Amino acid sequence: MPGGGAGRGVAAAGVVAGAGPVGRSGDRETVRSRGVGGEEPPRYAREWLRLREDADAAARARELLGPLRSRPAGRSGGPLLVHDLGCGTGSMGRWLAPRLPGAQHWILHDRDPGLLRFAALAAPRAAADGSPVTVETRRGDVARLTPEALAGASLVTASALLDVLTRAEVETLADACAGADCPALLTLSVAGRVELTPADPLDTLITEAFNAHQRRAGMLGPDAITVAREAFAERGATVRPHPSPWRLGPEEAALTEQWLRGWVGAAVEQRPELRDRAERYLTARLAACAAGTLRVTVHHTDLLALPRPTGGPA
Repeated sequence: MPGGGAGRGVAAAGVVAGAGPVGRSGDRETVRSRGVGGEEPPRYAREWLRLREDADAAARARELLGPLRSRPAGRSGGPLLVHDLGCGTGSMGRWLAPRLPGAQHWILHDRDPGLLRFAALAAPRAAADGSPVTVETRRGDVARLTPEALAGASLVTASALLDVLTRAEVETLADACAGADCPALLTLSVAGRVELTPADPLDTLITEAFNAHQRRAGMLGPDAITVAREAFAERGATVRPHPSPWRLGPEEAALTEQWLRGWVGAAVEQRPELRDRAERYLTARLAACAAGTLRVTVHHTDLLALPRPTGGPA
């Protein structure tokens, strides 16, 4: 989720880092590192990542896993080698590793050393068939990956990453995957559509302002899947998108509350003239959430890019 400062009065009270605009105005929510010597505060709090993990797991498109399960194991007879970009707390590995057969070695990439340590400790230890799963961590700029950095990779994964990248960064990622001849499973990119029940006349304005906020500083936001599809297809991959919506009800009230605060706060940061109406809107939405009468669908899209088989058509 986006960051910044102008929406503080609307949503920042009680909102965790990553769920909404809680950083300095103009901050860019990326996973890149400015170098090991120059520490920065974490962009995404572990609490936000914990809150969303179950909703992410329920939303991811299991329909895309078939081609990955049927692909050969790691190259040269070794384990499946998986690079997890912007791994956060490692939720992607906890979801995916137990669903794939065979021995696996995961390389976890993130800019936050604290999250990397947590992800490594909380990583699964067994694959779908009981084979071992091992991990290592790498801190750095995942938006500047090269084919050499992915040498020997069997799969590249990421979750909620594409929409905070620029077009050039997505093309760099596609180049790296194509150069390494490995598939990519990129999940939970925002689609720019939200449905709230009961509906409110302000829903559309908030959505439009939030989407504009997502596109700030050249980030792709809801355009990410379209750009990624084109980038991977231009490099010869077969690209398969699939919907992966969050469906939030009373059981997900804590997540819904944080999401609402971040969503409305980012919209107001983008369009300050909405502030007064947004305050009343948020108050009513939070009350409905607490009462268990609010339902929210946040649309995302997963994408699987499979390299073209050597010597044959896609």
